[in-house]
Amino acid sequence: MLNLIEYKNLKEIAKENHLKYKFAKPFPHICFENFFNEEYLNVVLEEFPDLSVSKDSILHKGNTDFKYASPRGDFLQKKYTKSLLQFLNSSYFIDFLQTISGISEPLIPDPHFIGGGLHETQKGGFLKVHADFCKHPETSLDRRVNLLIFLNKNWSNNYKGELILFDKNMKNSKKISPNFNKIVIFNTTDFTFHGVPDPLECPAHVSRKSLALYYFSNGRPKEELRDILFEGRSTIYKTRPGENFKMDLKNLMIKLIPPIIYPLLKKIRRR
Repeated sequence: MLNLIEYKNLKEIAKENHLKYKFAKPFPHICFENFFNEEYLNVVLEEFPDLSVSKDSILHKGNTDFKYASPRGDFLQKKYTKSLLQFLNSSYFIDFLQTISGISEPLIPDPHFIGGGLHETQKGGFLKVHADFCKHPETSLDRRVNLLIFLNKNWSNNYKGELILFDKNMKNSKKISPNFNKIVIFNTTDFTFHGVPDPLECPAHVSRKSLALYYFSNGRPKEELRDILFEGRSTIYKTRPGENFKMDLKNLMIKLIPPIIYPLLKKIRRR
């Protein structure tokens, strides 16, 4: 039986790192290296399916993203992967997230892994800078925390593929390499912009693999939301300085219309 977690006392780790998380720039987040037992995570990597050939995987391909993802549910998760994700949805781990993030509303996991689960990006793939949808599409709970686990051994900086975090003005940023057994935890609001915006330049036989989990709450502070017209149910994309790509109508409206106009448009939309 393989041990899953290297950090034996997550409660103490959360307390020690709460302020580091809270005051991180460009928005609240934290990274941990070698978080899980390496032997265990090696098995998870071996189990990872080739999403590009799976008939059940979802291909996101357009102006804003080009990647593969697992569908709703856990049926593409094999034994050790499923155990890992169940642990990350457990009361013990959610208490860790609650303490390290400092979020006052009780956090709730998503056992359906909608938008989460297994992610894979191949050569040429990307994910433009965005703030994630803030409402669960089935429960309407508020999305509060993202957790990413990277599964990429011997990842070269020449491959690109860094997760880049941006402030709301797109002026300050932080790059995070997607190295094996690194986890990233960060808040989800209408202002926590992030992405993998540059197309991957890895060899054709290499892909960028990760696991993603999202945590929700029933209610959230109003200051965390901007997208009141669309009620947080869709992803908000942003262009970097000097970057141009075709946005959908929603994102163009968010970019061009002053927020003060949103309440009026929202009333019209509901008539």
